[in-house]
Amino acid sequence: MIPNTIAYNSLNNYLKTKFGKKIAKLSLDGGFTCPNRDGTLSTDGCIFCSESGSGDFAGDRSLSISQQIEQQKQRVSKKWPDSKYIAYFQSFTNTYASVEILRSKYTEAIEQRDIVGLAIATRPDCLGEDVIELLKELNKKTYVWVELGLQTSNEKTAKFINRGYENTVFEDAVNRLNLAGLDVVVHLIFGLPNETQEDMLNSVKYTCSFNIQGIKLQLLHVLQNTPLDTLYQNQPFHILTKDEYLCLVCTALEYIPKEIVIHRLTGDGPKKNLIAPMWSANKKDVLNSLTKLISEKNIRQGCKIV
Repeated sequence: MIPNTIAYNSLNNYLKTKFGKKIAKLSLDGGFTCPNRDGTLSTDGCIFCSESGSGDFAGDRSLSISQQIEQQKQRVSKKWPDSKYIAYFQSFTNTYASVEILRSKYTEAIEQRDIVGLAIATRPDCLGEDVIELLKELNKKTYVWVELGLQTSNEKTAKFINRGYENTVFEDAVNRLNLAGLDVVVHLIFGLPNETQEDMLNSVKYTCSFNIQGIKLQLLHVLQNTPLDTLYQNQPFHILTKDEYLCLVCTALEYIPKEIVIHRLTGDGPKKNLIAPMWSANKKDVLNSLTKLISEKNIRQGCKIV
């Protein structure tokens, strides 16, 4: 049964409550690759993944971690001059290296001034016990969360997008991260080729059936020089309209327990590489429209967004 009201706890509010002030994420490129890129599983990667490993706004990998952090601080401090920061390892698979290399990069990040946490984006099949032990150790020194790119719970779609692992691998990773006391954030993509609204909402319900602490909802972007770009040019598939996406997000929020933090309601691909949907390039407009739609629903239903 769908609840009668929409309420969600945004990442911004969650972090303000936890730390007592504005916390901004600094997107970093740790210089990693991915088993879905280096030939271990595939050389093509997931069909939607950009050339930068979905880290299109991350730092320059030719710089050290500390240099990237300072560079990113200068960028975000113009908007939030008094904030502190989460060091966010975003590009490619950020646990795909030896524990020694990971320890060096993570430690360099958390030792920088005003860094209050560590966010690690990775694949569930790249979380060996030694890696989880390292993250558990670091979680005693700073706040750590681990982001898993599930994208869909539909196994047929997962194979189509070349995800490279089955749902059981995700389930096992979540369980082991839970046992280590680490916060888990899950990525989902709305609008994957051939998926219905039911498929997308099933992914939300599946994800929320586990002990996760956060979720990211992402619109599918077709970006230049990706396998998805080639597919779209040769065999065009339906791209969600703005109204379709907004309605999907509102419906998804009704299924997500209020204790799960919403890390993202949409995303924006780099405009220079964006093929479709072009309406998504105006992220401010999308978020404003979404806020308005949620507010209208809640006014009718007497719900307050928290």
